[in-house]
Amino acid sequence: MTPAAAHASRQADLVARASDLFPGGVNSPVRAFRAVGRPPLVLASGSGARVRDADGAEYLDYIGAWGPAILGHAHPAVVEAVRAAALDGFALGATSPGEVYLGETIRAVMPSMEMLRFTASGTEAAMSALRLARGATGRPLIVKFAGGYHGHSDGLLVDAGSGIATLSIPGSAGVTAAVAADTVVVPYNDAPAVAATFAAHRGRIAAVIVEPVAANVGVVPPAPGFLEGLREITAAHDALLVFDEVITGFRVAHGGAQARYGIRPDLTVLGKIIGGGMPVGAYGGRRDLMEHVAPLGGVYQAGTLSGHPLTMAAGIATLALLDADRYAALEAYGAALEAGLRSVAASAGAEVSIARVGALLTVFFRPDAPRDAAEALTADRDAFARFFGAMLDAGVLLPPSQFEAWFISLAHGDAELAATLDAAARAFRA
Repeated sequence: MTPAAAHASRQADLVARASDLFPGGVNSPVRAFRAVGRPPLVLASGSGARVRDADGAEYLDYIGAWGPAILGHAHPAVVEAVRAAALDGFALGATSPGEVYLGETIRAVMPSMEMLRFTASGTEAAMSALRLARGATGRPLIVKFAGGYHGHSDGLLVDAGSGIATLSIPGSAGVTAAVAADTVVVPYNDAPAVAATFAAHRGRIAAVIVEPVAANVGVVPPAPGFLEGLREITAAHDALLVFDEVITGFRVAHGGAQARYGIRPDLTVLGKIIGGGMPVGAYGGRRDLMEHVAPLGGVYQAGTLSGHPLTMAAGIATLALLDADRYAALEAYGAALEAGLRSVAASAGAEVSIARVGALLTVFFRPDAPRDAAEALTADRDAFARFFGAMLDAGVLLPPSQFEAWFISLAHGDAELAATLDAAARAFRA
């Protein structure tokens, strides 16, 4: 029996009970698997590059907890760090040593973050960074890019990607027109459109927020000169450039996309890997900007569980294991996976394009790699759903959406590459 068909009573029972408890049976929409026409999985455990469902069926995993599992699941050093931290208690209501250690580690690798503040999620960090941008500049408007997902705070759910694209939802009910009016949306990879937006709203734009590598409509790399153009335009208009590196931070390079592309933003938003799989977010940047944050300044932001000791321990242990050799290994696996997928797709006559930056990859079911969200959204979702199902039946778990990135970990090696390409060759033919 194939892994996807091996659901026995425990898996089915948990899915039914979850459906009675949670909207759609899940606590985050993309987990519902509706875009791929499959029942949701209940994943009970993971180790290395593999996860197991509630009935024990095993899958080679490319979800990677949606990004943070860069070392693989349940890495012994991270597990031991969290266990040791737990013995000292959980949240104690004051600054913990781990907050200082992890903050210093991040700043050493991302020097643009002269000061930073931990939060409990990437959504919270992005929301707080833009509140800071408005507070520091005294301006009301934010520019974002179509398909860019920066969390689910009201002002950022305007033309967002990720789960919204997956579910074909136009924004979100409950976001008022007044809130949406403070967000201006332009196409990704279109610096002239950004310049025209600044001309049309002169003196009113506080910041531009961007995923330096778009990863929530599938992976869309920045066109040559695009990020440099954003840096020049924002500087010319005394506005702030905010890099949302929740996904790209510590994934596409040791210092994130800002190191890979050589661009220094004013503010950076982080999450995922810096918590080693525990809930986390952070925002930071120029010291003069961060000094506007309470208690030093008038921009208020707080969090009872921000800088949680167990999260800090997991983050410290994770980042300690990431160095140049390990990023070279991630790059090599990503390149081999990309080349192999191209080869087996061509052999099967499948019309796909593949976009990759470092350890992020998307197979688009369209002939050319997209340059922006509008092009990405023309991909054949039904073809992706069939491909997803065939891969799942072969024991390979992909993100259940055409508009998400595959996440590669350091636990993926030669055996995992061979298994993935063998499954993909059969799935493309199917």
